Amino acid sequence: MIPGTEIGIRIDQTLTQDATGTMVMLELEAMGISKIKTELSVQYVDHNLLQEDFKNADDHLFLRTAAQKFGLWYSRAGNGVSHPVHMERFGIPGKSMAGSDSHTPAAGAIGMLALGAGGLDVAFSMAGEPLHFKMPRIMGVKLVGKLPDWVSAKDIILEMLRRYGVNGGRGIIFEYYGPGLESLSAMDRHVIANMGTELGATTTVFPSDHEVKRFLKVQEREKDWVEIVADQGASYDLADEINLSELEPLIACPSSPGNVVKVKDVAGTPISQVVIGSSANPGIRDFWIAGEIVKDKTINPSISLDINPTSRQVIENLIQMGSLANLVKSGARFHQAGCLGCIGMGQAPAYGKNSLRTVPRNFPGRSGTLDDKVYLCSPETAAASALTGAITDPRDMEHLYGMKYPHYKNSEKEIINTSMLLAPSAGTSGELEKGPNIKSFPDFSPLPDTFEAPVLLKMGDNISTDEILKAGVKVLSYRSNIPEISKWSFNIIDSQFYVKAIKAQETYGGHIVVAGHNYAQGSSREHAAIAPRYIGQIAVIAKSYARLGWQNLINFGIIPFEFINESDYDTIDPNDEIRISGITDSFLKNTEHVALNMTKNLKYRLTHGLSERQTEVLLHGGIINFHKSRELVHSKG
Repeated sequence: MIPGTEIGIRIDQTLTQDATGTMVMLELEAMGISKIKTELSVQYVDHNLLQEDFKNADDHLFLRTAAQKFGLWYSRAGNGVSHPVHMERFGIPGKSMAGSDSHTPAAGAIGMLALGAGGLDVAFSMAGEPLHFKMPRIMGVKLVGKLPDWVSAKDIILEMLRRYGVNGGRGIIFEYYGPGLESLSAMDRHVIANMGTELGATTTVFPSDHEVKRFLKVQEREKDWVEIVADQGASYDLADEINLSELEPLIACPSSPGNVVKVKDVAGTPISQVVIGSSANPGIRDFWIAGEIVKDKTINPSISLDINPTSRQVIENLIQMGSLANLVKSGARFHQAGCLGCIGMGQAPAYGKNSLRTVPRNFPGRSGTLDDKVYLCSPETAAASALTGAITDPRDMEHLYGMKYPHYKNSEKEIINTSMLLAPSAGTSGELEKGPNIKSFPDFSPLPDTFEAPVLLKMGDNISTDEILKAGVKVLSYRSNIPEISKWSFNIIDSQFYVKAIKAQETYGGHIVVAGHNYAQGSSREHAAIAPRYIGQIAVIAKSYARLGWQNLINFGIIPFEFINESDYDTIDPNDEIRISGITDSFLKNTEHVALNMTKNLKYRLTHGLSERQTEVLLHGGIINFHKSRELVHSKG
């Protein structure tokens, strides 16, 4: 296992959610799979909860019948956000998991090796195939000290983002250890592991120690606990250390999780909305602390305080503790359990106004408002700011309201709610129920050996999948309809992109796009590759790629070229026509490719980081074509 080389691992569990799961189930159907082969797989419905018409409701019915047919657990709409629910009900230390959601690494909080992946990779894992990825380096992050009052787990991961930005974790697994873990609950660790994704990390891992044992015991699953801790004196490829005692409240400013500053440096900035919840701050404590801060107080009249509870189980416990009443009495708006505002499914902020959120991402337009200004912070900072109407350092609560920091004590017993989890059926059963918006997976042709195509977009660094294919109410309902969702490709960057792509497809047979570093960061949404491919994208030429986005491009037959000389990026402009020939031969011989800028008579040297297996996948036009070709060979053999 040499860092940078491709490895494949067995996957024990999978996690899919409705925004990506519909495509996974269609892919299983396209591959002819009758029953999944993982130890446990769960289909959650937590993203597309708003039912403004039939489309999302149809998807829910389709997913329920697919879970019955293929043998998955099914978490019904409104039961809760996938990551915390999975950690409570199904996560087992030492098991591997692949999830078609980029925040799947949250399960590393209890000692799982959990990786976000494109839906197609997850589908293959469910079919019993290995999950392939490049062997990462391991960074050991030693935690020492203890968090001060008014500072919590969100500030730890924001400190990591302050140090490393949104691409400093590429090709790295972060492993946390040290005496500082003593004061961090399993759900505190979930906050850190969840947002490790924003570092660009492969995944995040915590030890399975006495705290994980306590957590599983509270969830009535102590039998699933196994101790997994680092050997004494273990060494790491990379190392860092955080003294928790020295941390103070931090905040990520618009519009990147890596744009982190101290809260006190932006204190006083007016806001109009505060959203508390999401998979990034999902624990009972996160809502309890907000409830204690606003208890017997009324939120500022200029503020909408929105509460996104993460599960029905959390809601039941908040009711018993009185925290729900504290939030409601303060003027908070209470929503159903799900992702909602985090993914732009409702709760969009007012135009030109600042929104303060405990969610994991603040990429441009992700909230549902095109010109949004979203800040990311802890529940403490969020609740304090909801009272004042401006970004507020929560430590100021002591002199503003004479309030001492409320210390949360982890419960030794919780209300357990499994009423909306449906177990897999005993055998293969029934047909897939497809509404009119659900279309079968499209066929894609093999890779051309030569192409000449225009550059339709030239983009900068850190382009996110939210910008490549936006989320939100208008778009998410088309996740199972590739022809329709493809119309939203790159819409945030260029509202006329679809029209240009169709014209290029008719004239040239396709198009390419050009980008800077860390292209396709963020969500695992494979639609950010499928939709552009459907309207003719042949290749991307970038300085570098985010892991998930890069893998998805390969899976669907889009060539992820990289500049050998990064300065060549500066000489390409939109509408330049690029010609590349001898593609098959160059891939098979693993030599560099030469691209000709026909418009400017320039040559560009290009490379790629593909393994031999990935090269075969790409030449076939994607992994489904590759799978079918193998099946054909096996049947003839």
